[in-house]
Formats: sequence, C-alpha cells, structure tokens
Amino acid sequence: MALARFGTFSIVAYDRDRQLWGVAVQSRFISVGSVVPWAEAEVGAVATQAYSNVRYGPEGLALMKSGLRATEVVRKLTLADEGRDHRQLGVVDSKGEAAAYTGTKCMDWAGHEVGDGFACQGNILFGSGVVRAMARTFESTPGDLPERLLAALSSAQREGGDRRGMQSAAMLIVRKGGGYDAGSDRWVDIRVDDHPSPIEELKRIFKLYDLTLLSREDPASLQTIDSDLARALQHDLGVLGYYSGRSHGVWDDASRAAFAKFINENNFENKLRDDGKVWPSIIVHLRELSQGEVQRRTKTAPIVSGALSQGPGAKAPRGSPSTHEKHHASK
Repeated sequence: MALARFGTFSIVAYDRDRQLWGVAVQSRFISVGSVVPWAEAEVGAVATQAYSNVRYGPEGLALMKSGLRATEVVRKLTLADEGRDHRQLGVVDSKGEAAAYTGTKCMDWAGHEVGDGFACQGNILFGSGVVRAMARTFESTPGDLPERLLAALSSAQREGGDRRGMQSAAMLIVRKGGGYDAGSDRWVDIRVDDHPSPIEELKRIFKLYDLTLLSREDPASLQTIDSDLARALQHDLGVLGYYSGRSHGVWDDASRAAFAKFINENNFENKLRDDGKVWPSIIVHLRELSQGEVQRRTKTAPIVSGALSQGPGAKAPRGSPSTHEKHHASK
C-alpha cells in the first residue's frame, strides 16, 4: 500500500517578548491545518508532516510539559517511531530552543533549517531555497509573530513552495488566556482548507480575525474624529444604511449611535471607544465595505424594486408579516 504523503512547508516559532508560540504551514494537501500544527501556551509548538505521524503533536507537547527540551523531544519521538524515515518534524519549546528532523526517505526536495527561536522544514519542495527563504524572512521581518509567520510563508511560496502547487494553509498561535473572552489559549487559530491561493486567503482571513478578535494596534495610531473624519465616517455609514443624516462633519449623538450600531452588528466590540477617537483599521474596513456596497448597487440588477437601494444596516422594510410572524401572532 502506498504511503499517504503530502508536500508541505512549515515554520514553528517563539516570540520571547510577547510569550507566543506558533506554527504556520502551507501544503498541496486538503485541510493541512487539521494535521500539521500543534501548540500549547507556555509549553511549545510542534509541526508534524511528510508521512505525518499525528501522535507527534500531543506526545511532543506532553514531553515538553514534563520538562524535556526541543532537541530531546525530537530524538525521543523519532527513535520510538519505526516510520521515522518518512517523517518530518519541527519543534520549539517553552524557552525558545528549536529542533527539527527530516527522515531519509522524505520525498525530494526535503530538509530543514533551525534558527534562534524557530525551525523551518519542508518536503516535496521546489528546492532548498524554499526553506532558506522562510528562515531568512522570519529573521528579518519586523513586527509580531503573526506578521513574521505569514511573511515566511509568502517568501517560501515565492521560491517555488510545494513543487506540486498550493491547496491549504493554516496558522496557530497560542498565548496564555489569549483566546476568545480569555476562555482558551488559542490567540490565533485560522485555516484555509482548500483554495487556489491559500496563503493570500489566509492573510485575508487573518486581517478580519485581527480586526474582530485581537488588539494589536498601537494606541498612538488612534485618530481623533475631527470634522473631516466625521464627514467621511458619516458618508460611509450612510451608504451602509446605519446613518440617515447629512454628512455635516459634526460627530453628534446620531453619528455616535450609528457608529456603535455598525461596530456591534459586525462583532467589532473590542474596537468601540468613547473618547472621540477611532482605530485606523476600523476606518479602512468601513471604507472598504462602503465601496463594496456602492459596487453592489451599481453592478447588480435588482429583482425587486428598491431591494438594493439600502445598505445592510438599514431597517427592514415594513410589509405583510411572514408566515413565521403570523404563527407567533396567533398564539
């Protein structure tokens, strides 16, 4: 029986300053995020690939939790595995020590590179430059861990990536209490299971994920809502149906209520402020939505008269009650 192989490139990494551990991966394989990345806050991260042994994930984390360092974890996992010649593994531990392993029977090109706080590995690649580019890009890219991991994936793809093409990608980053409502440690957990350009799609998803769930923007970037910005926000909120007044540039109660409604309906509650300032990411996103709404009205032919004349924030039109409403009204 043929081995179920899949070509993959990945990076495991540690951010000492922010106490983050993460994995980013791309592969010509469906739903690579369900197989390769494993991480636990204050413990470490694991990438298991090639003819992947998924047990390396939880067992590797358990070994690190017991006190073993990354190099010891790699040695222990692979020595105990009869299929080790077909495996590839990257590990970074709680202190940032990294280690990697590439089995002798992994399909060419296969290899890895270990650096300070990270390990890059890949198999069935266009060439050694793929892993080298990942490592150099991670080392030289400014910013925090998500930006550096995504940049590393992009650089690997520019060097040829998986020589069979692209299909899926994922990024998992953990931080103690970093998950939704501090209920888990999954600070970033996003996946693209099947897409012709999975890395670019992963970036698009992260941009929205960041806007909705994270707080990564520098407070120094906050913009005061002066008359020009108020006018722009009123215009965009008006296009989307959240604001019905004139774009007069005064940030009054009606404007604030419209803006709050937009924020809450779009799940951006962590971006709502009461100090007369607004995050740049919200300004940009609101403008993009407004421009998209204009395009929708311009290019989509309405089936029902007036159906496209209002944005998603507008009140629903009054009319005959639906069957569901009639049912409740009769009770």
